[in-house]
Amino acid sequence: MLEIIKPGLETSIQDFPGRVGYWNQGFPPSGPLDSWSFRLANILVGNDAGAPGLEAQFMGPTLKFQQDGVIACTGANMAPKLDGEEIPMWESVAVKAGQTLVMGPALKGARGYFAVAGGIDAPEWLGSASTFHKASVGGLDGNAIKAGQMLPVKAGQGQAGRRVKADCHPQFATDKKWHIEAVAGPNDDWIDAAGHAQFLATDWKLEARSDRTGYRLDGPDWTFTDKATNKPPENGEFPSNIIDHGYPMGGVNLCGQKPIILVNDGPSMGGFIVPYTVPSAAFWKLGQMKPNEFISFNRVSVEEAQALRIELDDLCGENSIE
Repeated sequence: MLEIIKPGLETSIQDFPGRVGYWNQGFPPSGPLDSWSFRLANILVGNDAGAPGLEAQFMGPTLKFQQDGVIACTGANMAPKLDGEEIPMWESVAVKAGQTLVMGPALKGARGYFAVAGGIDAPEWLGSASTFHKASVGGLDGNAIKAGQMLPVKAGQGQAGRRVKADCHPQFATDKKWHIEAVAGPNDDWIDAAGHAQFLATDWKLEARSDRTGYRLDGPDWTFTDKATNKPPENGEFPSNIIDHGYPMGGVNLCGQKPIILVNDGPSMGGFIVPYTVPSAAFWKLGQMKPNEFISFNRVSVEEAQALRIELDDLCGENSIE
């Protein structure tokens, strides 16, 4: 069992790939925003890469162990300390019953991940233990962890001293500027050439009003094609309005003039255009961004995005461990 002494900020149980196959019924995949760091934490402690673990944003939790085990902390550097002694990131560590782990504020990056050998024993809902706060499902009845709660842990046989190779885990931006891939579409033909050029040339600032539903970006106004300005009334009055249609995960949803990147807990459909889509292989960067940092978008093809995902998945396995 894990005893929650302090919960951190919105620390939640997640698994990978999350709740797949129910978006048309209003339940998004959820799961970890930075699946690269999350999966490597599990691999370090001998779990399946997708086993339930913890995601903490900006401030990590304080946990007390009720039994011996093996743990790993990855993702944002929250300077984890075991009984007051700092332990290494990206490495499996043995813990004893009665010891306490403190994960502090994120010194670098935004979201930290915690895995324990065996995985957290959280009930599955629609095939996943991932927490979806807005519908109160998954994890601890859809809630972030709270002080005083006990989290059961499945039996597991981890090994201490396993490390992620230095070139096999994500490297976070140091200048508050992130270069993130974007694929044009599905509604790129609603934006004119000047609008596309401006999107790719702008450093978009991440607003504080962002969460696991959507990342709101601050930047210049968009410009549109004739298709967006001369359209049947059922498409809506504003150029970015459209008849309700499905949204892709990662879609840059244009709400009026406000671009919002739809992430893990985002809606499945609506009446705004999506001129670009951030591919899944770039989501780890979104997960490690902090408000007031900047995104510079790099346009890639669908084939390039697929190749990036294959490359990422290859890094999330035993071949990245030494």
